[in-house]
Amino acid sequence: MTIVAPFAEYACQVPDAFIDYNGHMNDAAYAQVLTDANELFLDALGMSADYRNATGCALYTVEMNIRFLREVSRGDALTARTLLTSHDNKRIRVGTTIIGSDGQPVATGDSLYLHVDTARGGVVNVPPDRAELLHRVQDAHDAVSDR
Repeated sequence: MTIVAPFAEYACQVPDAFIDYNGHMNDAAYAQVLTDANELFLDALGMSADYRNATGCALYTVEMNIRFLREVSRGDALTARTLLTSHDNKRIRVGTTIIGSDGQPVATGDSLYLHVDTARGGVVNVPPDRAELLHRVQDAHDAVSDR
């Protein structure tokens, strides 16, 4: 993985299905955008669907906090910037900012994932190769973090 800080591969245009009766993006759609952006990041870490197929382990979302900052309209272009904000042997915390068409943040999300052995149904340590990558990504992301 080429480490990029922040990770910024996600982009979409707000579809009609995301718009509520008030004429702006509904709250569930913000969660979907955050989930999709985070999934791209987890895939870049080598910890998405292929990882589960190869290892039987997966990252389970156990918490997501969303801050709604601005309304988003049909057709708006959205991008996301994702940072690994913390991790340990069994947990990964990711902070994602959704950016609107004008370059301003429209929402932020903080997501906590647990590393789960899906056959056992329990939380287990991340393997050494993924742990080493997480440390390198954490260092790069800490260097650009404003927290």
